[in-house]
Amino acid sequence: MKTTSKKYVVELSEEERHDLEGLAKKGKAAARKIQHARILLKADQGVQGPGWTDERIAEAYEVSVRTVERIRQRLVEHGLQDALVRRQSEQPSRRKLDGAAEAQLIALACTPAPEGRRRWTIRLLADRMVELRIVESLGRETVRQTLKKTNSSPG
Repeated sequence: MKTTSKKYVVELSEEERHDLEGLAKKGKAAARKIQHARILLKADQGVQGPGWTDERIAEAYEVSVRTVERIRQRLVEHGLQDALVRRQSEQPSRRKLDGAAEAQLIALACTPAPEGRRRWTIRLLADRMVELRIVESLGRETVRQTLKKTNSSPG
């Protein structure tokens, strides 16, 4: 066995190596999955593995060294399938506007424009929603997407 000072050492079993080689050769999976399989095969420090350095793997597959490190870490901590498949974000996306707030935004957009303005702008709508204390803060993109989603046209 080759020695290394890496914290997460890849040592594939014969079965894992066979599965990864099959995946990499077939080419019938997502490109990312195939690339991760190839990276793991090159990172294998086991008897049959080439045991390439992270730098060499990163250069060969045009990824960052950190990407190689993360793939190795996911294999050691969570197993082969987790190392091959893209992880879902662990942080749930929070919506700024719930249904009631969206309805208030749409209703606001349908009212006459503020004095001195011909029509509502996205920035004005966002600012007014904050002034009315419907939300603590609201970005223009959230307003734009909400109005687009509902096919609302303030003009």
